[in-house]
Amino acid sequence: MDTSQNDLEAIRKILAELTSRVYRIEHQLGIEPAAVEQARATVSVPPASPRPSVTNARSEKALTPPPPPPPLTPARVKATVRAEPEIDLESRIGSHWLNRIGIAALLIGVSYFLKFAFDNNWIGPAGRVSVGLLAGIAVVIWSERFRAKGYSAFSYSLKAVGIGTLYLSLWAAFQVYSLIPSSVAFLMMLVVTSATAAMALAQDAQLLAAFALTGGFTTPLLLSTGQNREVALFCYVALLDLATLFLVVFKPWRRLLVMSYAGTLLLYIGWYADFYSRSQLGLTLAFATLFFAIFAIAPLVTLQPKDEVALFASIPAILAFVNAVVYFLQAYVMIKEVDRIDMAWFALALAAVYIFLSRQVQTRKITPGSTRILHFLHLALALGFITVAIPIRLDAHWITIGWFVEAGVLLWVADRVQSEMLNAFALAALALGVARLLMIDNFYTTQPIFNMRMATYTVAVVVLGVVAWYAGRRTDEAARTVAAIAVVALNILALIALSHEVADYYARQMSTLRPLRSGRNQWIPAYANNWRHIQIERDFTYSALWMAYGAMLMVVGFFRRSAFVRWQALVLIAVTIVKVFVYDVSQLDRGYRIVSFIVLGGLLLAISFVYQRDWLQLSARKLEQGSREGKAPSV
Repeated sequence: MDTSQNDLEAIRKILAELTSRVYRIEHQLGIEPAAVEQARATVSVPPASPRPSVTNARSEKALTPPPPPPPLTPARVKATVRAEPEIDLESRIGSHWLNRIGIAALLIGVSYFLKFAFDNNWIGPAGRVSVGLLAGIAVVIWSERFRAKGYSAFSYSLKAVGIGTLYLSLWAAFQVYSLIPSSVAFLMMLVVTSATAAMALAQDAQLLAAFALTGGFTTPLLLSTGQNREVALFCYVALLDLATLFLVVFKPWRRLLVMSYAGTLLLYIGWYADFYSRSQLGLTLAFATLFFAIFAIAPLVTLQPKDEVALFASIPAILAFVNAVVYFLQAYVMIKEVDRIDMAWFALALAAVYIFLSRQVQTRKITPGSTRILHFLHLALALGFITVAIPIRLDAHWITIGWFVEAGVLLWVADRVQSEMLNAFALAALALGVARLLMIDNFYTTQPIFNMRMATYTVAVVVLGVVAWYAGRRTDEAARTVAAIAVVALNILALIALSHEVADYYARQMSTLRPLRSGRNQWIPAYANNWRHIQIERDFTYSALWMAYGAMLMVVGFFRRSAFVRWQALVLIAVTIVKVFVYDVSQLDRGYRIVSFIVLGGLLLAISFVYQRDWLQLSARKLEQGSREGKAPSV
């Protein structure tokens, strides 16, 4: 047999073996064997010689694939899984747990030995620090062997021990033994932090980056001497924050932002509690503004095209909200001691910043879900700061008027830009104004009608009317509900305002009466009669006011053909009826009682006549509705 024939036979054997393996794999995966048949036809090579030979017969037999294996059933899968070797509890204990326990026991034993050596002065201060530094470096290097073998978690645990040992050794060299000055200790700790960050980038390990960040923010605490070094401290913290921001831009490690912000806030609060004074206002506020700016732009620069909405909302969006609130509180604590008006302008400036940031978010070509969350968050913060600026800048009822004006402006803007969020904030500002008007504001008026209380209620009624008008133009059910609530609130506030005017008018008359007493310390009858007469007039005026307002609502309901307004008139008239029959009968004088009943009766007869004449064609509407439903009208 020549060399070419041997080579051809070897190729045929290799192709036959590969074809058989592919056939078996496809059968296990459930793929049709047509591809294998095609492969067999392609692999078939014509014999080199026309005469048969033993070699050709063997090669043909080799080319024939073995019979297909039985189908892959769940039983075979279960059997296959059981056939694979499993790591039982004994092996896990022996290979993992005992290893870790042994390392921990070794570290504990070495620490006890070093403590014993330190207590007996076998090793001096310099030697102790050197042992700590060498041990820390050795543990970090040793941990790389475990990472190379796939034990990443255990390797990072050892690195944490080694890095912690390095920081503590440098702290002891400076604070305990005074072997090195603070500048040298700071530089060496900065080297440890930088090396840890470099390892994190090289190994793509967020945990190592967290170790570096923890060490970086712990350094000022370890090297603290109790002296006020504001510039050095906050410049270092700002560099750490900028380094973290730079790292997060290129790595999806957004949890580091939370760690960096928490470390910054803790160091700032600790310094502020010990060293801040009013003379440092400008410098401290400048550093607070720098920290705020870093974490305000962090959500923008860390936006990624593949951001998940839930992931994004869980870290940068929450950080943006907390950053804004904390910065405002920091500034408020410092500025309010100087000038409250300046704090109001500061809140408005902060609102302008967040309006600008919301516009910047809209220009980013990022996932719509993530940008939408951040855009609305910035807009909400801007509106919140505007709302807060009003009570800071204004006093008493001007706060209420400011919130009402803000609600009106937001309604107008929301209608122009078609924003449901602005509508919601407008309603929130309106609710704040109404709540303050009814529960907090206390007006002292000396002039009827034309006073600040009536002006404040008028602003509230106008804004509620605008709300009802905007909501009434829409067709959705929620808008109709808002319109109905606004109309009811409008009428209630108007009636309360008018009732306050009635009460103040008669209160001023009562104040002109002077309680004269007789010699036996008894009231003079003339004074008591006058007091009683004024009370009767006041109660009668209440009834007349409510009846007149109910009649006005009824006229408006007829004119606007609004059943909702007419029902409000009927409810108010019903309340007036109860007052006349229950209270006025027993309390009012005969003349007022007669007038009350006559006016009430005339009003009720007029309303009844309008309904009987069916000027609104309510009966025709019922007939039309019944015919549409296929029902006969009821008699």
